[in-house]
Amino acid sequence: MVTRCALCWISPSISNWRHSTRRLKLGVLCPGGHGTLVHYPCAGGRVARSLSHPSPALLSALGGSAMSAQDKYTVKVPGGLAFSEFRGYEAWQVVSISQDGDLFAAILANPAMIDAYRAGIPGNGKPFPDGSKMAKIHWSPKKMEVFPAATVPGALHDVDFMVKDSKRFAGSGGWGWAAFEYEAASRTFRPGTTADKPPQENNATCGFGCHTIVKTRDYVFTDYGAR
Repeated sequence: MVTRCALCWISPSISNWRHSTRRLKLGVLCPGGHGTLVHYPCAGGRVARSLSHPSPALLSALGGSAMSAQDKYTVKVPGGLAFSEFRGYEAWQVVSISQDGDLFAAILANPAMIDAYRAGIPGNGKPFPDGSKMAKIHWSPKKMEVFPAATVPGALHDVDFMVKDSKRFAGSGGWGWAAFEYEAASRTFRPGTTADKPPQENNATCGFGCHTIVKTRDYVFTDYGAR
C-alpha cells in the first residue's frame, strides 16, 4: 500500500516530478487528500511520479507555483523578439563576465558565435555570421554564505538577448535585441518596457543606440575571454 504522495516526497521549492525505483500503482489516492498518484515509464526503467487531478489542499500547500509555473519560452516582446528564439541559451558557452553597475553579468553565445569568436571575429574586422546569438544574464550580487569573503550572483534580475539576421534587422546593423525582466516574487519573466533600464520599446532595436559606439566591432562589446 502506498502511503506517500508527491507532496510528501517532494520539496515545494522544486518541480512535482521525481524519479524513483519504487513502483507506484496507478490511481492510488494519497491518504492526506493531496490527489491521485500516477506513474509514467521513463529511461532506465524507473518511474516518474506526478499527480492527476491535484486537490485544493495540494495547490494551497504549494502556493500554486508548481502547478502554474511559467513557461518562459512563451514570453515575447510585442513587435519584437520572442524568448523562444533563444531556446537552450542556458547551456551556451560563456564568452565573458562583467559587472554592470550594481549587477553581475555572464555573457553567453551560441555555437555559431563561439566559432566566429575563435576565428578572430570581431578583432579581424569581419562581421559575425547570421544566426549568431548572445545572452546576457544579470544577477544582483550577494556574499557567499559559507565563505563571506566571496561575492557571488544572488537573485536573478533580467536576461537580455541579441541575434544577428542581416535581412530581418537591416535597419539596426543586422542585429535584433530584447530584454526580459525577471520578477522574483512570482518567478516569472516579462518583456522590458520604457520604464526599465535600459528602456525597451515594442520592437527589436532597443540595443541599437547603445551598441552604435562599437559599430566597427559589428556592434558587439564583449571580447572572448582567455581560458
